[in-house]
Amino acid sequence: MQLIPAIDLMNSNIVRLSQGEAKTAKVYEQFGGPMEAAKRWRDEGAGKLHLIDLDAAFGQGNNHHVIAEIAKNVNLPIQVGGGIRSFEIAENLFSTGITQVMLSSLAFKDFSAITRLQDNFGKDSIIVALDNKDGIVMIDGWRVTTNMTLWAALDKFIALGVRHFLITSIVHDGLLSGPDLGTLAKAVKCSDAKILAAGGIGCIADLVNLRKIGVDGAVIGKALYEGRFTLKQAIEELGV
Repeated sequence: MQLIPAIDLMNSNIVRLSQGEAKTAKVYEQFGGPMEAAKRWRDEGAGKLHLIDLDAAFGQGNNHHVIAEIAKNVNLPIQVGGGIRSFEIAENLFSTGITQVMLSSLAFKDFSAITRLQDNFGKDSIIVALDNKDGIVMIDGWRVTTNMTLWAALDKFIALGVRHFLITSIVHDGLLSGPDLGTLAKAVKCSDAKILAAGGIGCIADLVNLRKIGVDGAVIGKALYEGRFTLKQAIEELGV
């Protein structure tokens, strides 16, 4: 199981939200800027970085210059999400040297964009983000419901050739109270789907539980920034 540290960006700062609400944003100045955090996670043993552009997700500009600088200076695979609402935006992000884009709104509104991106950047370049609230997928910065269940969405995108999915429980996100193990345990049983888990991770025991159910990776955010454990400790504890 991969342990993937998250860097959420707002106004070029590192922030964390609770349940996706912009008004709950907390800036983590003690970690320096995004570049310093990226290098810190690299030095603690990260094999990949997870960058979310919250400004782009909320339609309030973007942090593409920050993402480009990290991609240029930190030699790690990088997955990027937040506000990627057109093929052209995804294409521009790939031109910075990132390795994967996480699609939410675009995936649901333009199925053809998935095929075009896979054809241009490879089958593994696309992660569909299934951010869900009580089993219903939300898009547009978690503000709009798709009226599609998580399970219907998984079936739909697997049929389209998608193999990588990020499943975030919105009600658990940022609360450090534990991930939605029941939903994730069911999701990993879907054939041909590799599941990244996010939302609610608060301690190393949560990571142990996620490994037991068989997720492909765990995205860790607030727990690292709040000092619940270090990435190095988690890697050593899990032996990954």
